[in-house]
Amino acid sequence: MGNQVWRRLLDNHDQLAKQIVDKHRGNLIKTTGDGILATFDGPGRAVRCALTFAGAAKQIGLSLRLGLHTGEIEVRGGDIGGIAVHAAARVMAKCGAEEVMVSRVVTDLVAGAGLKFDERGVHELKGLPGRWGLFAERIGASFS
Repeated sequence: MGNQVWRRLLDNHDQLAKQIVDKHRGNLIKTTGDGILATFDGPGRAVRCALTFAGAAKQIGLSLRLGLHTGEIEVRGGDIGGIAVHAAARVMAKCGAEEVMVSRVVTDLVAGAGLKFDERGVHELKGLPGRWGLFAERIGASFS
């Protein structure tokens, strides 16, 4: 697609990410080229943001994979780190195209919030102990 078109697409991605994360009262920590890292004050808001972002990105020709986990993070200047961040990245790595995948912890915390997930089985996540139950929602419904 060429560098200029790719750059414009990434700029649109980043602008869209900022707008949607802000709208869902999240904190956009950083963009990562063709991805983002954000925090939220609750997992339900994070899931709704992910679904909205993926739907909006699809409108500009991008197919996203989004992985979410909740847990303790380490604040490192303007960045974050820790096992929870690593776990979210590993959850995302298990996603299919146009899918929001979450850890069991997220589904437990959003019970009763009207979010519906399909089981995706139990997986080993590289660098993390144990086996992790993963759940996904196909992108389609948009939450405002």
